[in-house]
Amino acid sequence: MPGDEVAGTGAVPAGAPPGERTPTERPLRLSPKVLLTDPIRMLPSLLLPLAGVLFLGGFSPGSFVWAAMAVVGSVAFAAVRWVTFTYQIVGDRLELTRSLISRSVRTIPLERIRGVDISAPPLHRLLGIAVLRIDTGAGGADKQEGELDGVTVEEGERLKAVLLWHARARTARRVQARGAASVAGAASTADSGSDELASGVPTRVREEAAGSSTRHEVGDTTPERVFFVMPRKWLAYGPLSGAYLLTPFALVAGAVGLAFQWGSEFRIDRRVVLGAGEWIWEHPPLLIAALVLLVLAMPVIAVIMYAVFNWDFTLRASEGYLIAGRGLVTRRSVSLERRRVRGFEFVEGPAERRAGVGRAWAIVTGLGDSETRGQLMPVAPRDVVLDVVGEAIGPIATGLRPHPPAARRRRLFRAIFPWLVIAACTVPAALLWSGFWWALAAPALFLALLGVPLGLDRYRSLGHTYDGSRLSVRSGSLRRSQAVVERRAVVGWTLSQTWFQRRAGLLTVTAGVGAGTGGYAAIDVGEAEGPAFAAEVTPRWLTPFLIPDIQDIPGIPDASGTRETPTSGGSLPL
Repeated sequence: MPGDEVAGTGAVPAGAPPGERTPTERPLRLSPKVLLTDPIRMLPSLLLPLAGVLFLGGFSPGSFVWAAMAVVGSVAFAAVRWVTFTYQIVGDRLELTRSLISRSVRTIPLERIRGVDISAPPLHRLLGIAVLRIDTGAGGADKQEGELDGVTVEEGERLKAVLLWHARARTARRVQARGAASVAGAASTADSGSDELASGVPTRVREEAAGSSTRHEVGDTTPERVFFVMPRKWLAYGPLSGAYLLTPFALVAGAVGLAFQWGSEFRIDRRVVLGAGEWIWEHPPLLIAALVLLVLAMPVIAVIMYAVFNWDFTLRASEGYLIAGRGLVTRRSVSLERRRVRGFEFVEGPAERRAGVGRAWAIVTGLGDSETRGQLMPVAPRDVVLDVVGEAIGPIATGLRPHPPAARRRRLFRAIFPWLVIAACTVPAALLWSGFWWALAAPALFLALLGVPLGLDRYRSLGHTYDGSRLSVRSGSLRRSQAVVERRAVVGWTLSQTWFQRRAGLLTVTAGVGAGTGGYAAIDVGEAEGPAFAAEVTPRWLTPFLIPDIQDIPGIPDASGTRETPTSGGSLPL
């Protein structure tokens, strides 16, 4: 087929059967520079044994000889791993081969490749090499995906382009053939009724196949488009993210944990660590000063951490993929196949909402570790995030439908009642027995009062809608999340009720999605509104199971797909 040849990779016969081993390129090895990076990477595991050898040997010449032999052994082990490992594109698959005493071959079909990530840790960047990871949609488990740790930067970019091109080309041919067969089947049975039922393939699948064959034609190239490049001044948004803001306390907790875990190895008695903690506790001015320093360090360290992870964040589109690059110390580039993007999730925290900022992730089928690898935008102004995501994927759904007043009562009850129970138990104890109980009663009363605005905000955050092509659900307060999902991504529905929801006349409707977290829920909707929402999105699935008069509820189409004027209410038996 014309255009089936990629520079440097050879040709792939268009009619080659799937099982035929057609070498597309010769077997290749990683960069020899891994002989330096692998031993250094093994140093943390060798540090304690080497320190033990030196201590037990009294730092004698013999102990240094044993330590040197261990280092030489690690280098030899890295050399053996480098010599015995090769990778090669063979026909329609990538083969990773390791052979020493026994031979192991890991095969990755090219059509299953969802994306290719390239990252460069500090030492790798210094040596001009990178880590290439192949995402096959296997849930992110390393044993089920491919990783090439130690290719040159040029080889990584070349291999990334080759793998994504082959994956796109083969998928396009397969989808095009399936679409052509479906259309032919529909044409041959056009006189017998519905073309969708006759062809055996839903209309939207045929439309998707036709669109895919157009957008992903073999040999087709599209110009690169840059959606967003983060300005340096936006690093100031780092303190608005709670994860970055609490970094100083996390570092202190990690240091204390290391002191307890490795203290004995360095002859530091745990009693010394506990004694130091008790001494600081007995000197309140020092404790207060340490806390003040940590609090003052929070915004500074938050900016630093935000820069480390999101430096020069860039979102662009190229050859049917969304490519996000970021990182200061470790530079990372993540490719998401646009054909598999099913929507996005927009997230805001309390401080972020007040400052008018937010962040977004893509909802992608078959993507492991979507919280990291699916990031579309870091913390940035809300309008900019929505504009960029709107260009790359689609606009956010507006005009969310409010939930019943019973949902507000549930939000208030859950935010206030637990703390009132604690206060009701501790206040009498403080009045009758000991003032010590005020240490629990006072915070409980404060949190109960704080629960009023929190519960109201949680209720205001609830909402759901459907605009004819995409559904959207929103919930949360401390982490308010709005998910926008395409209708074609919905694979099922779950309608659930707790005992308290049944008494309040509410239920939770969860749209099962073969992407992202697997399901997105509209919480505490009315008993009639919940089935109506599900039937509005997928009428052919639910309408046959509804009792006759529920089809008159606003938003529910009849069996023909048209909406009727509401005349009466009803409910869906659960």
